[in-house]
Amino acid sequence: MITLTTQAIQNHDDARGAAWRHALRMAFRDPHELLEYLGLPADLIAGAEQPIREFPLLVPRGYAARMQRGDPHDPLLRQVLPLGIENAKVPGFVADPVGDLTSLAGPGLLHKYQGRALLIATGACAIHCRYCFRRHFPYAEASASRGHWAEVLETLRAHPEIDEIILSGGDPLMLDDDKLGELVSALEHLPQLRRLRVHTRLPIVLPERVDDALLAWIGRSRLQVICVIHANHANELDHSVAHALTRLRDVGVTLLNQSVLLRGVNDHAEILSELSLRLFECGVMPYYLHLLDPVAGAAHFEIEEQDATHIVRAVRARLPGYLVPRLVREEAGQPSKTDIPL
Repeated sequence: MITLTTQAIQNHDDARGAAWRHALRMAFRDPHELLEYLGLPADLIAGAEQPIREFPLLVPRGYAARMQRGDPHDPLLRQVLPLGIENAKVPGFVADPVGDLTSLAGPGLLHKYQGRALLIATGACAIHCRYCFRRHFPYAEASASRGHWAEVLETLRAHPEIDEIILSGGDPLMLDDDKLGELVSALEHLPQLRRLRVHTRLPIVLPERVDDALLAWIGRSRLQVICVIHANHANELDHSVAHALTRLRDVGVTLLNQSVLLRGVNDHAEILSELSLRLFECGVMPYYLHLLDPVAGAAHFEIEEQDATHIVRAVRARLPGYLVPRLVREEAGQPSKTDIPL
């Protein structure tokens, strides 16, 4: 029988954490390098100098490997490639499209909905999606860093009606597990909390993040853990993603998916139907299909509401009801998501 020393166990844990950190360090950050990797011409990003400066490209290599080489219209590439069209000033497309800044109840704490509060745990992500509704968010001033956790906890104690905390960002899984575990442990001491919801894209774009250390603190939490992942196209869900999702399910995590309806990415019933079927194969329930939040720089992704309802009706005709996500819009100042009638 082999007995591991404490240092050996620590080294093993560090190695596991190093895998996803290494994958992130190796991510594409230069659009020209990504285009060269895909065998595409550099003129695809002509005129995109300002969008690249303001919201730099970031794409893990494992995610880029799922793109079709030589295809400038690949639906995964379209989600992340900066374009000159982002410079267009479109009426109604603004820096804070869902009113996050007016909903701040403390450092990084948003209280929009009855019974739930959202904690912006970090501004970091593993991928920069061009349609991100927080691409202009002032994370430096409005995130709940470790130094503000005591203040956040006091605010939550003053609201015993809040029984669910939502970790968001950025992406909360960009935090090291010691920080996440410490935060969740502190939240668990609030007796009114029953559920922990984690909104994350990392299991999709960086499945290495679902490692032993992450699963350990999730598995021992007294809170019911819900993981809302974010996949927009079935091509995002390869075998490595499926394995990561299986590992989350095995420790009792409820898995839901939310998508954004994006022009040129998933704006066809056949594509959305295939996504729902693939999600269900991976043990994930389709949850929301969002109309695009009108964030500055992303207007070229917009689908009109009338066209969106037509698409979702076609999906509903193809699939059983439990595989059809709810078509919704986020509206600043509203007490919940707004369902779009079909």
